[in-house]
Amino acid sequence: MKIVVIPVTPYQQNCSLIICEETKQAAIVDPGGEADRILSAVNNHKVNVDKIILTHGHLDHVGGTEVLAERLNIPIVGPEKEDAFWLNQLEAQSTMFNFPNTRSFLPTQWLQEGDVVEVGNIKLNILHIPGHTPGHVALFDAVSKQIIVGDILFNGAIGRSDFPRGNHSQLISGIKQKLLTLPQDTVVFPGHGPTTTIAHEKATNPYLR
Repeated sequence: MKIVVIPVTPYQQNCSLIICEETKQAAIVDPGGEADRILSAVNNHKVNVDKIILTHGHLDHVGGTEVLAERLNIPIVGPEKEDAFWLNQLEAQSTMFNFPNTRSFLPTQWLQEGDVVEVGNIKLNILHIPGHTPGHVALFDAVSKQIIVGDILFNGAIGRSDFPRGNHSQLISGIKQKLLTLPQDTVVFPGHGPTTTIAHEKATNPYLR
């Protein structure tokens, strides 16, 4: 699995282009905005995008979703259904964070713990890890040992839990039980900032001691 990170929006949110190098099938994860920039990356890599995958419903992660889904005529997959209330409030989020107005939408398919999403020959295992938002999911490829975690875990930090329906203890528990138990050399792709590894966060992240 190849992951191309495309930082978008003033929040420098890491949109990811997942590429199956064997089939040239691809998926866009968390297109927070700047749809033309994301499409340019798709064209540069000469891949066929067949779905958009969302880790959670915050505006800086979903703001470009509908535009891309319409232009590419592809389904929207995820997040877990408990994040429906965030997607239903996208207009209000747009005003709050001074983003271009974004219409509310619902995905083609909700995700849940244990689901497997295929991108070409890649099989992404879905981990439901609430706390930052109640319906937040992570996407783990066991073969390449890479995981996209959205705003659950960062290099040296963890996601905020002070938003509506956030839960700090739930977030910490999910990270420890579902992320830190992954192979230690698993590469972690956060929703903001640089990549890291499970081993590095387990050893150094001050929020996980």
